[in-house]
Amino acid sequence: MRNFPAIAVCVSLLCASPAHAQDAWPAKSVRIIVPSTPGGGTDAYARLISAALSDSLKQQFVVENRPGGNGNIGAEAAVRAAPDGYTLLITASPSLIMNPILYKKLSFNAEKDLVPVAAGVISPLLFVVHPSVPARKLSELVELGKKSPGKLTYGSAQATSSTALGVRLLEDVSGAKFNNIPYKGLGQSVQNLLSGEISFMYSDVVAILAHLRAGKVIALAASTHIPQLPDLPTVADAGYADAGVHAAFMVAAPVATPGAVVYRLNGEINRLMKMPEIAARLNAMVLIPIFETPDEFAARLVRERAKWAGHIRRLGVKVDE
Repeated sequence: MRNFPAIAVCVSLLCASPAHAQDAWPAKSVRIIVPSTPGGGTDAYARLISAALSDSLKQQFVVENRPGGNGNIGAEAAVRAAPDGYTLLITASPSLIMNPILYKKLSFNAEKDLVPVAAGVISPLLFVVHPSVPARKLSELVELGKKSPGKLTYGSAQATSSTALGVRLLEDVSGAKFNNIPYKGLGQSVQNLLSGEISFMYSDVVAILAHLRAGKVIALAASTHIPQLPDLPTVADAGYADAGVHAAFMVAAPVATPGAVVYRLNGEINRLMKMPEIAARLNAMVLIPIFETPDEFAARLVRERAKWAGHIRRLGVKVDE
């Protein structure tokens, strides 16, 4: 019995070690995979959050761009990473919502192999045209797409992105027809819009706002009311409510990432987005925070997948598998 206190201390330390290891997180730099090119809204949000987390948690959160494959290349890299809290995925909604519906032969299952961490932000979308396009209202763009089907081209981040599927929904409800030019990310498509190589985009605001303010592109309508552009009508105002979709930039991690790390990240990201400086920067980029727990976020993903499954079936959207 004289040895009991020593044994008790050892047992206590052994029992506490997993919790202590999680409390110590992060003990080294954290990689944030972004499955798109620099220059778009996903990348801008990821870099803002990575810098804020680096300051807050006193470790480097490093963005790694892994574009291609409609977001699947970067998502797969995150899935294959060790589930130790040192690899995260910040992605646009297709990787977690549309792609699991569209792709039947992926080497991973985004629904089962990734755990929702933080809902992130919503980014309204804008229909914007090159000044050479003779349309100053969304209805005028639709008329051009009906009179000359397929003549006008539009750029999108990827074939399954909200920026592409939103145009498909506009075609569905209006009878217009346009020609999609998919890119690995919004950055290159914006540059091609500015040069006039493509006719229009349904772009997230952060990727296009500076060019809009400079008069290099013209906005026709937005997916929702935007305080920074108070005179701009919404897609619903123009009579095409079903096309009023938005982009979303979300945070996930490899499945089996410790729950304590997931919930700590969720709380920290939500806390940071409420800080005046970060909130002001999000507002400047027209990004709308969503404050959900991981469980609430996971439940919403289920609802979003069901909604988009209906859209995709109705549109007959196909992708190369």
